[in-house]
Amino acid sequence: MSRLAIVAAVICLITVVASLSIDIAPYSQECFFEQLAEGDKMTISYQVADGDSRGIDFTLYGPRNNELKSAYGETSAIHVFVAPSDGKYEYCFSNKASSVPVKSVNFNVHDMLKVERNAAGESRTVCHPQHTNWEIEHIDPIENEIRELADSIFAIKAEQEYIVVRERQHRNTAESTNSRVKWWSIGQLILLAVVCFWQVFYLKRFFEVKRAV
Repeated sequence: MSRLAIVAAVICLITVVASLSIDIAPYSQECFFEQLAEGDKMTISYQVADGDSRGIDFTLYGPRNNELKSAYGETSAIHVFVAPSDGKYEYCFSNKASSVPVKSVNFNVHDMLKVERNAAGESRTVCHPQHTNWEIEHIDPIENEIRELADSIFAIKAEQEYIVVRERQHRNTAESTNSRVKWWSIGQLILLAVVCFWQVFYLKRFFEVKRAV
């Protein structure tokens, strides 16, 4: 196997995938499309960065608008999909059952492996991370090692993104709790001041009435 093919495989498999971020308003959804052929593989991972603990709904539709995958109320997930037929596939993130004003969602579409066939009907796997044009026509031990390394890198990257999102959620929860405690304390102080004022006023009026008698 030539060095150029090895370099192509490395670039193909280890290309860093930048996550996309979208904001989903309450009772709405955002949808995206991918044109796939039969046997193509696609991996979608997502995390809810901001919003309540109920997460979002995820749905994947086939070319005939038939539901192929669905997940409800998840704050993070990874979905691996192999296209059963040629066509346009649609995946949607929805925030239809939430009172939170806006939910921020980070998602990746990676491990894009496409199967192409020549005139003789022979198939070959083409790697398209972020739609690059490098092709892998043969799989040998070196490429298998590279593929395993790339899978590990993607797993580590997804775990890092999950940790960042969870840290942001915990920070938001802590800030919300601190804010509630602060306003509760202020409310208690105001209530205590009102009660003290009322007691002083009541005792003052009580002794004034006694002197008058």
